[in-house]
Amino acid sequence: MISLGGRKNELVGLDIGSHSIKLVELKGTTGGYRLKRFAEASLPHDVIVDGAVMDSGSVIEVLRQLFTKNKVKNRKVALSISGFSVIIKKVTLNYMSQEELEESIQWEAAQYIPFDIEEVNIDFQILGESPEGGDQMDVLLVAAKKEIIQDYEMLVSESGLEAHVVDVDSFAVETMYENLFGIGEQEVVALVNIGASTMNFNIVKGPISLLTRDVSIGGKQVTEEIQKQFNLQYEEAEQLKLKPQEEWGQYKNLDRLIRNACDNFATEIQRSLDFFYANYPDEQISKMGLCGGGARMPGLLAHIQERVGVETFLINPFERMAFSPKDYEEAYLHSVGPIAAVGVGLAMRRVGET
Repeated sequence: MISLGGRKNELVGLDIGSHSIKLVELKGTTGGYRLKRFAEASLPHDVIVDGAVMDSGSVIEVLRQLFTKNKVKNRKVALSISGFSVIIKKVTLNYMSQEELEESIQWEAAQYIPFDIEEVNIDFQILGESPEGGDQMDVLLVAAKKEIIQDYEMLVSESGLEAHVVDVDSFAVETMYENLFGIGEQEVVALVNIGASTMNFNIVKGPISLLTRDVSIGGKQVTEEIQKQFNLQYEEAEQLKLKPQEEWGQYKNLDRLIRNACDNFATEIQRSLDFFYANYPDEQISKMGLCGGGARMPGLLAHIQERVGVETFLINPFERMAFSPKDYEEAYLHSVGPIAAVGVGLAMRRVGET
């Protein structure tokens, strides 16, 4: 749902990844959204590993510079987490009201969460009556480690910012896609966010998430392999990874390395699809959208579509919103659109939302 709350309710979307920080500022309009600001700043190598902050000082410095350089006045932000610190699970419970579930959620969740229940923050969404019937309902359960949330909130606070929303990467992408592209009530869409160190997989039917899965595979592994093979600096390898094939020149065997990487991503996606169809044999995925920095790798889109047999496309949120040509060139937004997906979804959140 597009929120047209006043400016005081608007949040800056802050996607803090393991390779870079993406900042998105939007303005809600009667016709949709307008891009006010997009910016990205690279992080030093390995300051965030698998979602864990290893060097808070470096991240805080980059955050401060990002807001100062881009003259962002709004200090209220929405951020997100993913990976090993987050458990997302659909469970079937005896029917109860929202209020009753809020009172008993800690006890209910303890049966499904592999962490000490005192060490996690719990949230849930009632999905509706269970297909199994018998006065039961399906509930989407989300548990996030308090320690990780506190680390990210500390980064934000020490940078002079206020964290108002902490979301999950998969759900931020879902928010972005629903608001900009829309999902039919009976339509089933797969949304795949390929980040530097984690791939988020989310299959949604209408407004309901049917399956989410995080896999510890991402673009960083490809970059490190290129770095090792051709004796390059990390940023050089990162740039080479994204160049079109005709510019690979003297880098022999790069095509084989990229093809193997594409195959690894496709294999993980196929595993997720197989698991989905095993649990939902009557459903059919109509299309699959890819986003994240890893999704821009040459040949990946075609390779995945060929392997999994589902129409696959690259998600560019900026193609569905207004922007000023004086501030941004269309070609630039087209190139960075896929990496902005999480940040755009976060920037759509509002102060006071849970």
